Amino acid sequence: MVQEICVFFFSFTALGVLHVMNTVPAFQEPTAIMQTGFGVLLIVFILIYLASRYNPPKDPLFYVFAVFSFTCVIDIVSALEHDGYISGFMDFYRKVGEPYLGSAYAIMMCYWDGIVHFIMYLVLIRRMSGRKPYRNLGLFWAGSLLANMVVFLLGIIVGKYGSEIYPAFWINMPFLLLPIWGAVRLFQKPRELLVVAASKAEREQKKVLIWRPLDLILVIYLLGIMVLTLLRGLAVLDCPVEVFTSYVNEYEPYLKDPAGFPKVMMLVLLFHALPLLGAFVYGLITPGCTWMLDWTMYVAGAIVQTQWCHVGASLHPRTAEALHTPESTLLPVLLLNLLYALGPLLLALRCTGDPAYFLSTAPVGQHNNEKKWS
Repeated sequence: MVQEICVFFFSFTALGVLHVMNTVPAFQEPTAIMQTGFGVLLIVFILIYLASRYNPPKDPLFYVFAVFSFTCVIDIVSALEHDGYISGFMDFYRKVGEPYLGSAYAIMMCYWDGIVHFIMYLVLIRRMSGRKPYRNLGLFWAGSLLANMVVFLLGIIVGKYGSEIYPAFWINMPFLLLPIWGAVRLFQKPRELLVVAASKAEREQKKVLIWRPLDLILVIYLLGIMVLTLLRGLAVLDCPVEVFTSYVNEYEPYLKDPAGFPKVMMLVLLFHALPLLGAFVYGLITPGCTWMLDWTMYVAGAIVQTQWCHVGASLHPRTAEALHTPESTLLPVLLLNLLYALGPLLLALRCTGDPAYFLSTAPVGQHNNEKKWS
């Protein structure tokens, strides 16, 4: 409890850092902003390291979560200032730091990071300090942040902001590289052993799909969003077939946003999420696919985050009116995107909440009529 409280209050010192940088001209040159950004991250890490040296964490990911908590405050300040709720913190950064943070997509991304990721970091730190399992939440975080950064960075480069890249752009690199390292570490981390009655696991794995109605619904759902993923992916590639052009014009004109973020997002989903969704269909049909317990959680984090940014940006006032979804199709589009976001999360909860069907058939321990399955 003490560690997350300390991290919580320490994170808000970011307000002081922003205020100083916004009022001292020496910090407002493009190169100085980059140097100061990296310097602040290093100082924050050193302070956290020194504060925890008498009770060092067992997992170095603690330092990542603590440092990133500090930057979450910066992101929420950025979003609030761009939306006009506050002022006096990010004026300099909006001009010669990262001007693309004023795009609708980046604003929604900063809201997600400043609220959802911030809460995740505090929960993860608390579970670490309490020696409680945190692997599943960590995988959700890794998927969320990696999807966030991949779409964000590639969108900057290929979209209209490609000509407005200043040195501060490179401050984003730790937020791409560290989650990759964290994801690898979390995937390699031993899964907490699950105690499941051997008879239940064997009984569940003998059931065909039709006798597992929830899994049958999830398979149908996955096939549906695979079709939508393919449709939107080909649409942003300017496929001339009428169904694709009609979808963009009548349902999601935001896909044509010159900022580049929606196009990159749909391509990432097409080439990365689509194969994984197909693999999940296989995992729901074939018993013993233990990897479903990890990858469904990772993909859920990625898709929920990207859908938040996509839907939020398509409705945001900073998006041109011509790119907003027409009122006649707004409700079905919102429902479709909501289902697209919630489905992978429900799938992940189904896999981790009742994992008997997905466990390996090789027992690693036994007690009475129960076995521990890996």
